[in-house]
Amino acid sequence: MTQPEQQISTGIRTLDDIMHGGFTADRLYLIEGYPGTGKTTLAIQFLLDGVAKGERGLYVSLSETREELEGVAASHGWSLDGIDIHELVDQEKLTQEQAQYTMFEPSEIELGATIEGVLKKIQAIQPRRIAFDSLSEMRLLAQGPLRYRRQILALKQFFVGRGCTTLMLDDKSGGDLATDLNDQQLQSIAHGVIRLEQSLNHYGAERRYLRVIKHRGRDFIGGTHDVLLKRGGMQVFPRKTIENAQWQSSGEDISSGNAELDTLIGGGLMEGTSTLLLGPAGVGKSSTATQFAVAAAERGERAVFFEFEESKHSFLQRSRGLGFDIDRYIDEGLIELRHFASGETAPSEFASQVREAIKTDEQGRKVTVVTIDSLNGFLNSMPHEQFLLIQLNDILQMLGRQGIVSFLITAQHGMLGTGMKTPVDASYMADNVLLFRYFETSGEIRQAISMVKKRTGRHERTIREFALTHNGLQIGRPLTEFHGVLSGTPAFQGKREDLLGRDGTNA
Repeated sequence: MTQPEQQISTGIRTLDDIMHGGFTADRLYLIEGYPGTGKTTLAIQFLLDGVAKGERGLYVSLSETREELEGVAASHGWSLDGIDIHELVDQEKLTQEQAQYTMFEPSEIELGATIEGVLKKIQAIQPRRIAFDSLSEMRLLAQGPLRYRRQILALKQFFVGRGCTTLMLDDKSGGDLATDLNDQQLQSIAHGVIRLEQSLNHYGAERRYLRVIKHRGRDFIGGTHDVLLKRGGMQVFPRKTIENAQWQSSGEDISSGNAELDTLIGGGLMEGTSTLLLGPAGVGKSSTATQFAVAAAERGERAVFFEFEESKHSFLQRSRGLGFDIDRYIDEGLIELRHFASGETAPSEFASQVREAIKTDEQGRKVTVVTIDSLNGFLNSMPHEQFLLIQLNDILQMLGRQGIVSFLITAQHGMLGTGMKTPVDASYMADNVLLFRYFETSGEIRQAISMVKKRTGRHERTIREFALTHNGLQIGRPLTEFHGVLSGTPAFQGKREDLLGRDGTNA
């Protein structure tokens, strides 16, 4: 019976997840990408992971000096102790030797000397992991596609025959020989191929991507995955959720902690559902989401806010003004704020932060409420992305499978009247929709709230007045004496006493 092939880590946990376990041991992999995409960083992380596991590593550098490699490592806070570095053969010595030859091209002599030096080094130290940097130098030395391919095949057989897992880095340079045909030939030789790419946006930082093009005999997650290069190494963010456990719903409703609001929404929101809070700016959408978060904190559960617009100072001031003991809940780790800067966040990076934030903490407390504030900010923070709503839907589905109640806040364009517009229709993604409106009466601007969609269970179909007070959210009686509240300019036929006073009590 054939033994299963052993797999070893790439040095990046999330890349291991994408490749369903990492590299296959004793095989050759091609890491290709233009300069600046992170090939050297990935190779060093791979070798350092081996050092941590007691495996000897060798970095063969045909294009960079030891000092340059140590500089790259130092920029990430790493030390290359434990990694052998083999540089290109001494050029002065090589020039003297070339002068003795008159019947051969210097490139032929140089290629042979280079390869011979590499093979001797490998035989001497017997490494388990090798990074070969870079193949563009091999192309230049080979002076022809046939010789280049034969040399790569010979190296592959040599490495594999000695139990080496090898990364061959290719910066896709090398003149006329760096054609698509040669790239395809090289990919056919390698056991696996990882491509690193980058693009420059009109605003914000450049974007980096990773694609697993090939992984022979193994499954992997295809498509582009966002990459971040920062001090500490390369971070890879899978494009889709990787889940092991499946949550089983108990069918319980999550209370807002406000009796009148619970009555309006039919007793609470079922765990694992998503709710769209839709209305003009400043009407109370974020405060309603905060009400649910505070209620969760009071039950000893955790809540997380992903903020794209509101600063922490503004959030705290607004919450304190509603009478919420928000500072205590933040200090106790029951409510967490995560802020994202416009143009600096990639979709998969955001999804990864969501997955990280909802993990059960050291005290065993689970996240039950998540708020994304707002959809407008989410879209504006990544203006060059084309499939943000699809990615957002994947996040909401993932939260639902974890039993988390999620809130997606969306600010409509306009304040009053029938000209209200929504930047993008996300109502189809949400299980529930809470609609907020301003309306005018007796020379005052007031607020109204109504539940217009709930997939699970019954809910009130009334339109109620509500107000933000120092005692929290106040929900009034159904506005039965009004006609046209949702238009913003209703006709009032009731009594003044039927409305809420400015302090939240009846007028």
